[in-house]
Amino acid sequence: MLHPDPGQIELPLVLAALSDPTRLSIIRQLAEDGESMCRRLDFASKSNLSYHFAKLREAGITRTRIEGTARYISLRRDDLDARFPGLLDSVITAAAAYPRIMEAEPVNGK
Repeated sequence: MLHPDPGQIELPLVLAALSDPTRLSIIRQLAEDGESMCRRLDFASKSNLSYHFAKLREAGITRTRIEGTARYISLRRDDLDARFPGLLDSVITAAAAYPRIMEAEPVNGK
C-alpha cells in the first residue's frame, strides 16, 4: 500500500485531496475519533469509499493499516504538522461544518 514518505508529501496534492466535501468529512471524523476501522458509509458504495480513502492516503494525509481483512485508517498528523505547520488544524476546524458520514469503530476506545 502506497504511503509517501513525509518529505515527499506535496502541498498541491494535499490541497487537491482536501477539496472534496466527502474527504473533508472523513478528515473531521478521523480527527475526532482517532484511528478507526470503517465499516460503511450511509451514502456511498464500497468502491466510492475506497476511492476517497485512496486519494487521502496517496496525498499523504492518512495512513491505512491492514490487519487481516480489516483496514484501519488514521491521520498522519505528525507528518503533516512537520511539513505544513498549522494546515491540518485549520482544515479540521473548517471541516467541523461538514457532517459525520462514516459509521466507524474507533480502535482506541474513543
